[in-house]
Amino acid sequence: MSDYQYDLVVIGGGSGGYAAARTAHSHGLKTAVIDGADELGGLCILRGCMPSKTLIESANRARTIREADAFGLKASYHGADGPAIRARKRTLIDDFAGYRQGQLEDGRFDLHRGFAKFTSPHSLDVALRDGNQISITFRSAVIAAGSTISTPPIDGLQETGFLTSDDVLDSDHIPKSIIVLGGGAIAMELAHYYEGLGVETTVIQRSPHILKDCDSDVAKVVEDASRKRGINLFTGTKLTSVTRDEDGLKRVHFDSENGPQFAAAEEILCALGRKPNTSPLGLEAAGITTSPSGHIKVEPTQACVGQPHLFAVGDVCGPLEVVHLAIEQGEIAADNANAMLNGVAGEPRTFSDRLKLFGVFTEPQIGMVGLTEKEAKAEGIPYDVADYPFDDHGKSMVMGELHGFVKLLAHRETKEIIGGAVVGPHASELIHEVVVAMRFRATAEQLATTPHYHPTLSEIWTYPAEDLADL
Repeated sequence: MSDYQYDLVVIGGGSGGYAAARTAHSHGLKTAVIDGADELGGLCILRGCMPSKTLIESANRARTIREADAFGLKASYHGADGPAIRARKRTLIDDFAGYRQGQLEDGRFDLHRGFAKFTSPHSLDVALRDGNQISITFRSAVIAAGSTISTPPIDGLQETGFLTSDDVLDSDHIPKSIIVLGGGAIAMELAHYYEGLGVETTVIQRSPHILKDCDSDVAKVVEDASRKRGINLFTGTKLTSVTRDEDGLKRVHFDSENGPQFAAAEEILCALGRKPNTSPLGLEAAGITTSPSGHIKVEPTQACVGQPHLFAVGDVCGPLEVVHLAIEQGEIAADNANAMLNGVAGEPRTFSDRLKLFGVFTEPQIGMVGLTEKEAKAEGIPYDVADYPFDDHGKSMVMGELHGFVKLLAHRETKEIIGGAVVGPHASELIHEVVVAMRFRATAEQLATTPHYHPTLSEIWTYPAEDLADL
């Protein structure tokens, strides 16, 4: 044991890595965290969920002003102040990041500011930010290195120039027009941001519908609402090239079912996904295997396949790039590492995606938990489904929020709720009622008979629950 410098080394100081480190410290393990990023805090705080939702809140307020007439109010929207939006974002994010930095530097574990690369299953080299290099040995390790932006090769894209989500989240420039490449969560959230501020927005998606991980009926609501708002939305396309017009506009050329087309705008946002940040880590020296996509293969215990003393959490292994799952995985990994190192009896903790939770902050929002219909079908699970629309629900009608519906899936034999989805107003909040119901394995009848105050958005869940209970 004394041959190793640390009991546990964590690569990456984001939310998943910090969760692993603090859990390891609570077990009394001698722990180190290695993080070479320019700023401490991790993706969610610095370049992900927190800054994006800060910008989106500005767009939501702009949308409220723009639609004031519908509520009998006289208001005029005079445009966005890009520097003021960025300043508000920076103030909030500096506070969040400062808090995380304080947690990482409070002395519970050693913090090495540098970039790690495995040299064996129990050792690694760290290229420190100050130019020096150190070697570290360890009994166990948790890889929580996160992900990076993926930019596919498109003829002319690099030469013409484009923005990434990192650029957008710290930009004070509001373009007059923008083309968003991609139709995933990040792409659609930032399209909502720009259109909400009054920017002429175009979305070009390669798949047949946006948000391809959602059921098609859920995605269609956002597609229809986006088009109604004025977003130019193209799906089922193949990107061919990017050029620049004589007047300086950037032009994206693509094929669709209607033949070759193009769209032109002041800016292009490339939001075609992210990839796990595993290539710089020298995983082969540690005997760690990855999938063709670069994700680390892990067991349900978060242990790397074939290397039970090494663990991976968060974006480097999946299944979803969401912070609450990374935190849970980090805690599981550290608990299991401690049990392995100290001979703790009992079954190891395992990660379950039964309550996997996903939200998209578009307009309308999306919230999902558990199984989608296409997942239930793929797994051969017998289920019944029921839904109810917001345009026939009292509170959402009062709010003027008529797009979307709620949907529940129940196991056909047990009537236990196995999945839920909401696309509509405050979906990212409403979905948690179903999360709690599923956490305690409630049946549709139990949810249907739970009291709900009237008039509220949340009472809409009782309608599909009643329908399922009556089947």
